[in-house]
Amino acid sequence: MGNPRNINWRCLRRPFFIALFFLGLATVAFAERRERLIDKWRPLHYQVSLAFNPELTEVARAETKITILVLKESLGILDLDFGEMPVDGVSVGGAPAAFEQKDGRLNVTLTPAPRPNERLLVTVTYHGKPANGLALTNDKDHQPSATGDNWPDRVHHWIPSLDHLSAKASVTFNVTAPAQHLVVANGQLSAQRANPDGTRTWTYTESKPIPPYCMIVAVGRFAVMTPLLPSKVAPLTYYVPPSERGLARRGFGAAPPSLNYLTRLVGPFPYEKLAHIVGATRFGGMENSGAIVYSSTLFNPRENEPLYPGFGVRRGLVEVIAHETAHQWFGDSVTPATWADLWLSEGFATYFAGLFVQQHVSEQAFREFMRRSAETYFKYEQTRRAPIHDRETEDLFKLLNGNNYQKGAWVLHMLRAQLGDAAFFRGVRAYYAKHQHATATTEDLRLAFERASGKNLRDFFQRWVYESGHPQYQVSWTWEMGSAPRGGGTLALTLKQTQETELFLTPVPVEVIMPGAAQPRRLMLTPTGRETTLKLPLASRPGDVRIDPQNTILKEVSAEPQAEKKVALYRLHETQ
Repeated sequence: MGNPRNINWRCLRRPFFIALFFLGLATVAFAERRERLIDKWRPLHYQVSLAFNPELTEVARAETKITILVLKESLGILDLDFGEMPVDGVSVGGAPAAFEQKDGRLNVTLTPAPRPNERLLVTVTYHGKPANGLALTNDKDHQPSATGDNWPDRVHHWIPSLDHLSAKASVTFNVTAPAQHLVVANGQLSAQRANPDGTRTWTYTESKPIPPYCMIVAVGRFAVMTPLLPSKVAPLTYYVPPSERGLARRGFGAAPPSLNYLTRLVGPFPYEKLAHIVGATRFGGMENSGAIVYSSTLFNPRENEPLYPGFGVRRGLVEVIAHETAHQWFGDSVTPATWADLWLSEGFATYFAGLFVQQHVSEQAFREFMRRSAETYFKYEQTRRAPIHDRETEDLFKLLNGNNYQKGAWVLHMLRAQLGDAAFFRGVRAYYAKHQHATATTEDLRLAFERASGKNLRDFFQRWVYESGHPQYQVSWTWEMGSAPRGGGTLALTLKQTQETELFLTPVPVEVIMPGAAQPRRLMLTPTGRETTLKLPLASRPGDVRIDPQNTILKEVSAEPQAEKKVALYRLHETQ
């Protein structure tokens, strides 16, 4: 919002002043979140060199070289995001540069100011213990470890960077640690050498641009395992505490089939390798590109959690592995352009984990997965009503909610039902192919589905993504006998929407069960207002009427309190 024009306040009348006052309050209440923009420069590549002390309690020496591309004139100050680790020096193109470190920024003076499209090499040397982003802690076996854990914007605490998810860049890590420790990071292991002081230096290179929150290293005394059958998609490796060596292959049993399934369904795996690491993260799993990190409790049993047949491990373990694997395509390779587009990462990963369950467990398990997703969203919506495309929430951790995960998954499920499998997956593959190793917006996804299906989806996206809520249906039906000798009669089906939010005009599937008929009669009821009645002439009275029996709409359903006839209610939490 621009600055207000000059106004002679003494000439204002009191009512106008009051109106401006309340307008100001409204502006504050509905202020749009300010995000870090790629404006005057962007990073192209990071070369990060870290040397840990013997106890892995701090970074003894660090050097980050950043190749940047200048985008605009008058770039006199390079404003790097950086935390409070002490800076030892900064250079630009090999020459020392003046800098100021304060308020989460490292401001580097560029003299003379570079020209647009010029590339600069900026080198920052520093040391110390980061306040966040790099977890220096003991692992499950009480051994020292170091693990990057950056989501959503915490990498700048240990790597000077442009710390916004859209500022993707390639990265090389040179990590020096005591020789008894192993190191894994993004990308391919390109070099390894022993040093005279009893340390070892590992070099990993990720050639594809990845979001800054996905740039990680993991250092520890890992046991390293591989699947019994090597993956034909990409090298697949498990890093676990030695005490869990015997659990790794079974515990990560969903890793090979999910990697294979998603490659067939979406497109080629985007990275050089895939490591599954049991380490340190504040999340259940963190989808770092090519190097997924899980919490130390990953393999712990959960009381009363059912096992998935075929895998022999708890349900949540299979789902989180499939979820984080799906992120390699959605979130890592195709990255949301803004935080308001986060559902393009979390909604996709949630739904494609569900698709993996549908393919590799059972249809019933998938229905149960979607039911649980709906219940999670309903509980969230009771606490806060907001659109999926949320441009206001300042605390980014609060975006990890039932909207971006579960409702986002349901939006994809509804699109699949409306477009059909062929058009839906054609749209997904086209969207991925166009935006891989780049960023995408919600509008990019809409356009991909429209091109794949030939349908106009503006209203669908407006109501389900850019606005809030879900339909709450109240349903009743009556049967009116026809006059003799014609016989038969008329079914009158009434659908009311009782939610406080605006109407949903999504067509509702209906099945009419006729006695003696081999198949139900299927039709679509398209809402036209708060209350819509469909009248259907039939040869005889139906035995039952079912509303959305396949659960293709995210909804709640109740019976009309004074309904003359019983309606078959397929509430999401009652689906069998």
